[in-house]
Amino acid sequence: MILRTLQQVSEMGNTSFPTKEQKNVVINGVSIDSRTLRQGNLYIPIVGERFNGHAFVDAAIEKGASAVLWNREEPNPPLGRIPVLMVEDTLLAIQALARSYREQLRTTVIGITGSNGKTSTKDMLAECLSYRFKTRKTTGNLNNHLGVPLTLLSLEEDTEMAVVEMGMSGLGEIELLSVMAKPDIAIITNIGEAHLGDLGSLSNIAKAKTEIVAGLKPNGILIYNGNHILLSRAIEALKEPFGKLTFGEQPFHHYYPSDMALDEKGSAFTVARHPGIVYSIPLAGKHQVLNALAVIATALDVGMDEATIRASLANVRITGMRNEIVQAERLTVIDDTYKSNPSSAVAALETLYLWPAGRQKLAVLGDMHDLGEQDVSLHHLVGTCADPERLDYLFVFGPLSLHTADGALRRMPADRVFHYLDKQQMTAHLRDILEPDAVVLIKASRAMQMEDIATALTSEGVKR
Repeated sequence: MILRTLQQVSEMGNTSFPTKEQKNVVINGVSIDSRTLRQGNLYIPIVGERFNGHAFVDAAIEKGASAVLWNREEPNPPLGRIPVLMVEDTLLAIQALARSYREQLRTTVIGITGSNGKTSTKDMLAECLSYRFKTRKTTGNLNNHLGVPLTLLSLEEDTEMAVVEMGMSGLGEIELLSVMAKPDIAIITNIGEAHLGDLGSLSNIAKAKTEIVAGLKPNGILIYNGNHILLSRAIEALKEPFGKLTFGEQPFHHYYPSDMALDEKGSAFTVARHPGIVYSIPLAGKHQVLNALAVIATALDVGMDEATIRASLANVRITGMRNEIVQAERLTVIDDTYKSNPSSAVAALETLYLWPAGRQKLAVLGDMHDLGEQDVSLHHLVGTCADPERLDYLFVFGPLSLHTADGALRRMPADRVFHYLDKQQMTAHLRDILEPDAVVLIKASRAMQMEDIATALTSEGVKR
C-alpha cells in the first residue's frame, strides 16, 4: 500500500502544504471508512448521498489515523489534533493521489471491463498470473470512481501484476478510470444489455466500454471479444495507437476454442493456435471458456508458458454469487444472484442445460433492471429461451418477470411455468416440487435479493 510522507502526499494529491513539523509524517495506506481504518492510515472522508465522512473524523483519530484530508467547505477541521491537509474535494484528491501513485509504480496493470464476465475473468486472470508474479486484484465491487483509486493505493510497491476491474453506468466513467490506472493491457470481455436504461443503445454501451483505451499506454495491447460486431466497429473507429488481439468462437479470431467438451463440472477445450494443449476450467458454460481465452491471451502476452497457464486454470475459483455451485442435501443450487441481464440470463440457462438429463432441472429467474424502454421485450425474449426439452420448471419472480413467463409459455406448458410476487410463497412451492438430486438455477438483478431463496433452499435441501 502507499507509503509516503505528507510532503509527498501534498504534491501528489494537490492538497495544501503540511507544516514544517508535519511534512515528514508518514502515511501507511489510506482509508475512507473510520470503522475499518488501520493505525497509520491517511483518512480521506468522502461526501456521499447518505453519509458525510467528515462527521466520523473523531473515530478515525481514535483508531490512529496519521493524517486527514479535509474539504475546505466543511466546518470544524480537527486542527491541532492531527495533521490536516486541505483540499477542494476529497474525491478528486483521492483520484489524483491514486493517479500519481500509479505513475510511480513499476507494476504491470491489466484493466478489465465488460457487460458480463469481468469479475470472473478478473478472478481467473489473477489466479493465473499469481503462479509466476506477485499479483493483486480488485476486491469485492471496488470497480468504480472510488473503488479503483482505493485498489491502486492498496498496491504494494513490489507488486508485479495488478488486475483492475472497471465498471460503469454511463459514458465517460471508464475513461476516468483508465486514465487513472494507465493499464498496460486492457480487456473487454463483451458487451450486453447491462446499463441499457442509462445508455440507450448497444452502440453506446460498446462506445463506453472502449473508453478503457483512454489511458492505455502507447505500447499497450487491447484484448477483446470479437464476437460482438458493434464492439469491433467501435474499436475500429479508435485512433489511438495500440496492439489488438481478439478472442471468440470463430476461426478468424487470434484465440478461439476447438474441441470443446462442456458439462456441469466444468469445461475442457484446446486453443487452435496451441492444438497440443488441453485446457480445463472448473466452471461450466461456453461463456466461461471465452473468459478463459482472454486470460490465456493475456498470460501469454506477459510471458507465461502454456503449461503454467494450464495448471492455474484448472484450479481457479471465482467470486461468490456468480455461477456459484452450492451443494445441499440431495440438491444442487447454481447461485447466480449477483446480477442479471438478458445475455447473462440466457448463458445461465445454457449452463443449467449442461446437467445430466436424468436430473430434475428448475430455473428461478427474477427481474432484470436498467433495461430502459426495452425492459418488457427483453424479459419476454429471455422467457422464449426456456427449453421444455431441457428444463422441467420455470419460476419467475417480480413484476417485470411476468413478461418472462409470457415468453416461456410460447414453448412450455402452463403447468410448468409459475410467476410469483411473494418470495415465501414461491420458496414453499419450490420445496414442494423438488425431487431428490434436483438442480436449481437462481438468477436476477442484485436488487431483487434472490440469494434469500438460495439460502432457504440450501438450508434444508431435499428431504424426501
